[in-house]
Amino acid sequence: MTKADIVEKVAEGTGLTKLETEAIIEGFLNTVIQSLREGKGIEIRGFGSYKVKKKAGRYARNPRTGEKVYVEEHYVPSFKFSKDFKSAVDRGMKENENE
Repeated sequence: MTKADIVEKVAEGTGLTKLETEAIIEGFLNTVIQSLREGKGIEIRGFGSYKVKKKAGRYARNPRTGEKVYVEEHYVPSFKFSKDFKSAVDRGMKENENE
């Protein structure tokens, strides 16, 4: 599913126009990005939480050449799904198997 698909589904479900819905979704995504850039985590109950994790510098291997390279310390965004979210997906998948 693409962002355009999400916009279409949300617009159908809310009665908003696609243009309004797209602005809301863009606003949400930009807010998540900006918050993580500032080092703030985001928790959406029943959905999950976004955090920034610090990765230590380390040596890695270039898979193409086999050469050893140093990867500097860096930060990566991470997302952890809530238990409710995981349960809902599990139930849905099991229901689809039985059809």
